[in-house]
Amino acid sequence: MDIQVVVHTNDEEHSKAVITRLVETNMSTKLDNYLNKFDKADAEGMIEVTADKNKKGLFDGKIQSTLDGKSFRFEREDYKNLDDLINHLFDHFKQALSDM
Repeated sequence: MDIQVVVHTNDEEHSKAVITRLVETNMSTKLDNYLNKFDKADAEGMIEVTADKNKKGLFDGKIQSTLDGKSFRFEREDYKNLDDLINHLFDHFKQALSDM
């Protein structure tokens, strides 16, 4: 399955490149075995990651994903560290995939 990854952010300090690196690391270390469940010739996948700084100067983030017709959404707010936010969102994503 070919998975399209889209990253959105409003924070210039933490660029798309940093968020993209975190997403790729999480996908290759946490989700690799779980994504194999969707490895079919005609399967399509999309993972959309959004991480923005809020008015408090903290990070809000969400993951919206569609994998072979199954939808997932995870959202968290008020994280001081961007790495922790992205990793925490992927922990929840992993848990949802393991429950399938």
